[in-house]
Amino acid sequence: MNKITAAITAVGGYVPEYRLTNAELEKIVETSDEWIKSRTGIEERRILKGEGKASSDMAVPAIQEILRKRNLDPKEIDCIICATVTPDMVFPATANIISDKIGATNAWGFDMSAACSGFLYGLTTGASFIESGRYKKVIVVGVDKMSSIIDYTDRTTCIIFGDGAGAVLLEANNEGEGLLDSILKSDGSGRDFLHMKAGGSLKPATIETVTAREHYAYQEGKTVFKFAVTGMADVSAQLMERNNLSADDISWLVPHQANLRIIDATANRMGLPKEKVMINIHRFGNTTAGTIPLCLWEWENQLKKGDNLVLAAFGGGFTWGAAWIKWAYNG
Repeated sequence: MNKITAAITAVGGYVPEYRLTNAELEKIVETSDEWIKSRTGIEERRILKGEGKASSDMAVPAIQEILRKRNLDPKEIDCIICATVTPDMVFPATANIISDKIGATNAWGFDMSAACSGFLYGLTTGASFIESGRYKKVIVVGVDKMSSIIDYTDRTTCIIFGDGAGAVLLEANNEGEGLLDSILKSDGSGRDFLHMKAGGSLKPATIETVTAREHYAYQEGKTVFKFAVTGMADVSAQLMERNNLSADDISWLVPHQANLRIIDATANRMGLPKEKVMINIHRFGNTTAGTIPLCLWEWENQLKKGDNLVLAAFGGGFTWGAAWIKWAYNG
C-alpha cells in the first residue's frame, strides 16, 4: 500500500467588491501611482466594507464554494484551521466562528498566527492530520482583513495591504499526489521590524496606546524587504535541491504576494520564467495569509493532475517557508 499523503482536492476564494486604487490613495497620503507600482507592483487592493464585517465573513464564502464544488455537507468536515492575524476577536478562535456560520457542527478547529506564512504553516499542520489517518476532511483557510489594522496615514503600509480569503480542502491520497515536502522557518528576532505594538498581553489596550496609534501594523520596510528576498529565495531553492527538482520539473511557483521584486528574486533563484509564476498582487495587494490560496483559486482551471507546485512565503515575526505539492486533479 502506498504512503498516505494529504492532497488538495478543492479550492475556494473570496475578495470584497470594493477596490481601493492607487489613484484613491494619492488623495489620502503623499504617494503616487507610479511610485507604488515601481516599488511593489500593486495597482489596487480589495477592502471589506460594512458595519460589523470581519475576517470570518470572507472565510465563509470561500469555504462554501468548496462545499458546493464537492457537494459536501458541512457536517462532513472534521477540522478547520484558520490562518489569520486579524481574528474576529481575541477569543474565541475565528475557526470556531466559521464552523458555526457554515454549520460544520462536527468540526473542531483553531487559529494559526504566523502572519504572511500562516497559510503554509496551516497547510503543513492540516496535512499531518490527514497523513495520520485520524481525519478525512480538513479545511485550511487563509484570511485577513488587513484594513482593520492599517494606518491610512502611514504611506509605508497603507499602499501594500488588502483584504481577502482563500481556502483548500485536504483529503487522503495514495497515488503519490499532495503535499510531498515542506521547510518551515522562524526567527523571533524579526519582531522588531514587523509587528503591531499594542493589543497583546505585553502592551494591553489603553487610551494612551490608542492615541499613540499603536494598534496598527508597523513595518520597517527596507529591513523586511532584505530578509524576505533572502528567506523566500533560499528556502525555495533548498526545497528543490533536497528533492532533486529542476526548474523544468516545476509547473508553477505560488509565491506570497508581498512585493513584485521579492517574487521576481525568488523565481530567478529557482531558475523559473515569469510564465511559471502566479502573480495577482497588482489586483489584490498583500492579503497576508490569503495570498497563496487566492492564487490557487484564480489559477485552479489551469492546474493539471501531476503538476509540481512550489509554495513560498515570508511573514512578520519573522516566519518563512516553502512547500512542494503535486497537484491531485485537473482544474
